[in-house]
Amino acid sequence: MTTDAAPAPRTTVRGLLVRLWRQLPFFVWLIALWMLLWGQFTWLAFLTGLAAAIVVTRIFRLPPVELSGRVNLWYGAIFVATFIAAVVRGSLLVAWQVIDVRRNPRSSIIAVPLRTDDDLIMTHTAVTASLIPGSLLIDADRTRRILYLHVIGASTHDEVEAQRRAILGWEARIVRAVGSRAQLEIIRRSTFDSPLQGGAPR
Repeated sequence: MTTDAAPAPRTTVRGLLVRLWRQLPFFVWLIALWMLLWGQFTWLAFLTGLAAAIVVTRIFRLPPVELSGRVNLWYGAIFVATFIAAVVRGSLLVAWQVIDVRRNPRSSIIAVPLRTDDDLIMTHTAVTASLIPGSLLIDADRTRRILYLHVIGASTHDEVEAQRRAILGWEARIVRAVGSRAQLEIIRRSTFDSPLQGGAPR
């Protein structure tokens, strides 16, 4: 007597569309990250970024990323605007430190403990901080949720604390844009700044 194996569950069109919609922000972020790394916003950079995103998500398959399913376009626009302004400001500050022969800019390695326990938010925060001239990620403690960054022009206690608040501000902006409601509540409880500033520790 033989028994037939149970048929594999069929993937419905609606289920496939829901899964694609949830992964779309991550896919778009990979393309944007590729274009930012190359410093080009052209059709060629977009197409090569699209190819790279397909390779990363399909060939080098990683454990599925659990997205929050929440996207706030207003806070996303705030993040983009403040990020562009920070890149311009950071570029000017680094350039001035290079040509200013009167002083030798000092640097520090700072530890920034994040407030949210999420791999994707931690990655976004680390990449954002590294893309801004003047700061570079050198290590990340995934277990304790701590980012270690090399920062130029931060030698005093006040300067280090200002840099740490800036990184936490990026974390807050990212959570407000794409974080879950639970993560958003954590940010709200631990900040007192306006959403435009991103937030700073109490």
